[in-house]
Amino acid sequence: MRLSLLLPLIPLLYSLLFVPLVPNNETASSTSEILGVKIEKNPPQSKLTELGVSAWSTWEGGPMKIPWTFKAKETMYLLKGRVKVTVDGHGDDGSFEIGGGDLVIFPKGMNITWEVIEDVKKHYNLEKEN
Repeated sequence: MRLSLLLPLIPLLYSLLFVPLVPNNETASSTSEILGVKIEKNPPQSKLTELGVSAWSTWEGGPMKIPWTFKAKETMYLLKGRVKVTVDGHGDDGSFEIGGGDLVIFPKGMNITWEVIEDVKKHYNLEKEN
């Protein structure tokens, strides 16, 4: 076989055999909605900056389990920790976990049980009423 026939395949073979040497610091973001709660995992830093997350109020707490009603639409960004959220009226089917790196939006009026599994620190913002 002639070497000239293989030359066009070299870039393809190289890309399949070698891992890129430049690290990827941005983890892919993914968005989902569970029972009206919007969750964005690993939002890009540009989005957090645009929202002004670092200027939002901060809350932290250790393991606890409490009922909670959102009196306003609340957007939160979890810096660390893990929380099990159970939306009232849905039993175990209404349970999901959120954790460090998640941007979460709870609608006004939603009733949940907030169970901190691992110490949590979050920034949060309450929507102002007009």
